Amino acid sequence: MGDLGQIFKAYDVRGIVPDTFDSTVARAVGAAFARVADAPSVVVAHDMRPSSPELARAFAEGAADQGTDVVMAGLGSTDLLYYASGSLDMPGAMFTASHNPAQYNGIKMCRAGAAPIGEDSGLAEIRELAEQGVPAPAGRRGSITEKELLAPYAEFLRSLVGLSGIRPLKVVVDAGNGMAGLTVPAVLGPDPLGALPLEITPLYFELDGTFPNHPANPLDPDNLVDLQAKVRETGADIGLAFDGDADRCFVVDERGEPVPPSAITALVAERELAVHPGATIIHNLITSRAVPEIIREQGGVPVRTRVGHSFIKGSMAETGAVFGGEHSAHYYFRDFWRADTGMLAALHVLAALGGGTQGLSELTRQYTRYAASGEINSEVADQEGRTAAAEAEFGSRPGAEVDRLDGLTVSFTDGSWFNLRASNTEPLLRLNVEAPDTAGMERLRDEVLAVVRG
Repeated sequence: MGDLGQIFKAYDVRGIVPDTFDSTVARAVGAAFARVADAPSVVVAHDMRPSSPELARAFAEGAADQGTDVVMAGLGSTDLLYYASGSLDMPGAMFTASHNPAQYNGIKMCRAGAAPIGEDSGLAEIRELAEQGVPAPAGRRGSITEKELLAPYAEFLRSLVGLSGIRPLKVVVDAGNGMAGLTVPAVLGPDPLGALPLEITPLYFELDGTFPNHPANPLDPDNLVDLQAKVRETGADIGLAFDGDADRCFVVDERGEPVPPSAITALVAERELAVHPGATIIHNLITSRAVPEIIREQGGVPVRTRVGHSFIKGSMAETGAVFGGEHSAHYYFRDFWRADTGMLAALHVLAALGGGTQGLSELTRQYTRYAASGEINSEVADQEGRTAAAEAEFGSRPGAEVDRLDGLTVSFTDGSWFNLRASNTEPLLRLNVEAPDTAGMERLRDEVLAVVRG
């Protein structure tokens, strides 16, 4: 098979079709996954990209070659695949490249119960086996069958958050031509689960893996422009934007202004703590300092982790946490096999908004206490050298505290802080800055960027 290092990343497989990722590779990875997962059955789903059905089928054939039965769930979101893995108690594979452009595709893999597979928990072994080639064992070949899971997935999510008693809400949803175009109608629509007090205005619900309207990456503010305009035009109460595989959800308030994911983390944490008093909540180190403050104020126990789903899920398993949130709008729930689901986060926000009389901007203001820069990327050749220069410059300031949990974090006595992390896949340093006010944030941001780019 040759070297697959170009497409095997820290948490998943991702490459350009057919240049670095094709059916031959998918079949080899399927065989290797079956060996490493070591389960009698696996479940496979795929997104709406033109290459996804063929790649998913090749993966299934490779797994079946190893005597493993394969359940094909068909079109679905990544969190639908996690639902399948959890409810069926099977390892799973999701074919998607999330928010990447149309020429990309990839595989997100998990063990039974939606337990993560990353570089240190099976992905490196899968790569090695796929490169070597996995011979088919003598004996029975696995079966490949189809199973409809969209309806039970929607019913399960609806059972976790009740919306029937909320006040009527006008909701604009931008699916970005991604999988939310399939899952939002199933979860929030009237059929077959019954109507909710929601008037939904859809944007780009047509499943189209060429992304004809805008990239399905709501983390980029440019991709929220249409949603913001439609919220203002229709007088909606809230706007929701999903990425391509619909595992992340971004929120826009009634003014058309984005609500920071940290504020959503704090809001959902407060709701979970009302049901589970004293529970542990996970947050990564880039979420706002308001998040652990609010968790403590609500009687919960905040636990700070590195960035990335494997760290969040691992910490949730170790601590029994009921919820976890990241700055990138990934939200994890114990009730959902500790997996991330943007749809469940959206249900919580709708329940909180519809359960009161406040507008969303007023509701979320209490969770937004600091000024944040958002993630700023700088292309640098010497990531370690620039990080060391930043530590030397800022770590020596009076009262500064330095930690290396994930990249470099420096905190100051005035409540400001910054984190500088190297990308796993590109020659980039990612900077996040927060301070008590905008002027302080901008000042610190510019000082750190001068060192990073200097």
